Formats: sequence, structure tokens, C-alpha cells
Amino acid sequence: MSKYSHDNIVPFNESQQSKKEQVAAMFDQIAFRYDFLNRFLSGGIDVSWRKRAIRELKEIKPNKVLDVATGTADVAIMTARYLNPEKIIGIDISEGMLNLGRQKVDKLLLSKQIELLKGDSEAINFPNGTFDAITVAFGVRNFENLEKGLAEMYRVLKPGGKAVILEFSKPRRKGFKGLYNLYMNIIAPRAGQWVSKNKDAYQYLNQSVKAFPEGETFLHILQQVGFKNTTLKRLSLGICTIYCGSKTAN
Repeated sequence: MSKYSHDNIVPFNESQQSKKEQVAAMFDQIAFRYDFLNRFLSGGIDVSWRKRAIRELKEIKPNKVLDVATGTADVAIMTARYLNPEKIIGIDISEGMLNLGRQKVDKLLLSKQIELLKGDSEAINFPNGTFDAITVAFGVRNFENLEKGLAEMYRVLKPGGKAVILEFSKPRRKGFKGLYNLYMNIIAPRAGQWVSKNKDAYQYLNQSVKAFPEGETFLHILQQVGFKNTTLKRLSLGICTIYCGSKTAN
């Protein structure tokens, strides 16, 4: 039984597949337009959101980083550029997204530093305490079981390590909230359908953002699975939030 309502939000309501299978299929379908749509639908501001998130790791100078739900490797590539760790592993359940990510990594001659693997965030195929840092950008909302995915991230984090999670949230200012709802309910799904021929994906985006346990509630969930020193920073009037949590040294 799902603990959070967002765990039950799926891309294709008529499908008999699990959320995980549906999310993988959805991203396989829109992979060819994913990067363009991110820039287009956010007006390019998503790039600065990712930079802000990666900057949260600057202080700890991580040597080995795991990027969960890496998609087309935007965060992995930015992490290589700004933090230059020895190794970055990116995992994702969508082979279509990973293939595009690998092309980008190869083109930038980063294939020795960045390795992209098919992998499940709720069963991360690495031993306990493997990584100095973990990043997730717009991925935890897609977990089939939120707590299980976060607990796995905590498990593979080294003591003293830090996780940084970037996720959509809902603005609170009244005037701006109305504009945002118009955009998410009508404009984004129509633009998504027009560009990627997949309206379901962008309706799912809106529904999953609405249902996601954001803000202080999400910090509490991070604490429940073991994270300490949890913080949040709201960006762009609350459209997006950076969450941080650490695994205390033994």
C-alpha cells in the first residue's frame, strides 16, 4: 500500500503496468524532445536551478557522486564541470533517456569521468557507503515508493556525505499562484503535446507536482529515513525547491 498519494499518480491511467514501468515507458517516448522541452517550458531557468543545486555540494568536494534519475545526464555533466569529482555514476530506468545522455557525455569527452547505467532508484546496485554525494533533479516525484527510494539513497551514501534533491513545488503567493496554475493546467500539457506528441506526460507532470509532499513535509520524510541537517531553499517564487540532507559521520 502506497504511503503517499503521489506514489499513485501515474502517466497512463488505463495501463495495468506499475508506476515504475509507466514512468520508464513515458520517458522512452519523450526522450527525443526532453532537453528541448525542459528549456522551452521553463524559459531556460531550469539550467540555473540545477547550478544552484550542484553548488550545495561545493563545500564537501565530493570525489564520487551518484546522480539518481539522471535522465539525459544534465546534472551529471554540470557536476563534472563545476565540481570535477573523480567519478560520477548516473542511473535511470529509461534506456531512451540514457542513450541520449551517453551521446552528450561522449560528445563532451567525459566518458571516463561519467558512467551512465540502467538502474532502479529503489534498488541501487552499489554497496553501503559508496558515494560522497548524491544528486536528484526532478526525479524523486517519479519514485514508485518515495521512502524506499530515499532510504536506498541514504544507504549508499558515505557517512559524512550529502544528498541534494531538486524538485518542483507549488508557489504560495496568490497572484503568482493563479498564473502558475494556468500554465501547469493548460499551457504546459498543450505545449508538451504539440512538441513531443505526448500530452499524457505533461498532464502527469502537473498531477504529480500537485500531489507531491513538498516543503517541511518532505524534510520530515528525509529525516524519517535517516538524513540529518535537512534544509530547503525555495527558488523562483516557489516553483522549485532544493532539499539537502546529510548522513552523519560515525
